[in-house]
Amino acid sequence: MKKIGVLTSGGDAPGMNPAIRAVVRKAIFSGLEVVGIQRGYSGLIRGEFREMNLSSVADIIHRGGTMLRTARSENFRAPEGRVKAAENLKCQGIEGLVVIGGDGSFRGAQVLGREHGIRFIGVPGTIDNDIPCTDYTIGFDTAVNNVVDAVNKIRDTATSHERTYVIEVMGRNSGFIALEAGLAGGAESILIPEIGVNIDDIIEKLERGMQRGKLHSIIIVAEGAGSGIEIGRLIQERTGSDTKVTILGHIQRGGTPTSFDRVIASRMGALAVDLLVKGETAKMVGMISGNLKDFDIDYALSQEKTIDRSVYELAGILAI
Repeated sequence: MKKIGVLTSGGDAPGMNPAIRAVVRKAIFSGLEVVGIQRGYSGLIRGEFREMNLSSVADIIHRGGTMLRTARSENFRAPEGRVKAAENLKCQGIEGLVVIGGDGSFRGAQVLGREHGIRFIGVPGTIDNDIPCTDYTIGFDTAVNNVVDAVNKIRDTATSHERTYVIEVMGRNSGFIALEAGLAGGAESILIPEIGVNIDDIIEKLERGMQRGKLHSIIIVAEGAGSGIEIGRLIQERTGSDTKVTILGHIQRGGTPTSFDRVIASRMGALAVDLLVKGETAKMVGMISGNLKDFDIDYALSQEKTIDRSVYELAGILAI
């Protein structure tokens, strides 16, 4: 193997830049040429390639987002688009690909490998933390810290005005961000799609808190569990308390990656290069109990990542 490519795809995640940096520098250290593919699979189809060197990734380890940009590509879903992508890779002499992204990015690489024999390794980069076979995905820790920071600020206002605040967070159909940020932020209720929403339980907990003189309440809602606006409306109607709703949105995906995200991104990116050099393909790297491992992509994508219900139960106990 003489040349590899690296791309970021799907939603951006803090820590993608450290992962790119690790891939480029580990590859160069290993005697490989590296090509950066801009704008994910869309750029792969259009031939948006750039040669990468040590200087290309200087001063990016602390930056959020992705220097290679990212995009979603409808053209890549069509066989003709994947044919063009494979042709472009072969034309450039790229023998292996590191794909940094989430579930959709991995499935795209999986099909490209199956149809055209493209060798690839997946590096899990998504704030949702919904990729199986890894305890953490790149960007999750930063997103949780962004939410906790926002909760801390909102709590000051909630206390001053004696209000209930409903805060809607991201995560698609998973509740990992809501659960971890809710526990860390001391939320009174955490609503996640894995458990479902019981408005009666929420109301009962709020009224119990009011009776013992609580000045405010914070409720964290994962976007996959329901509309924060609708839940806020129901709470105000049922309790009569002044209830405000904040939808944090894409602020969760931005900002400087935490040291944890930088470290796992660096380790995962370097391992992806090692695996390609060893001749491995169709695998993803993951972190289990602090140790890096690799898994067959077919196996990984056939699994379902579930929340730890004991953590959810603990959050409820501590919020009594």
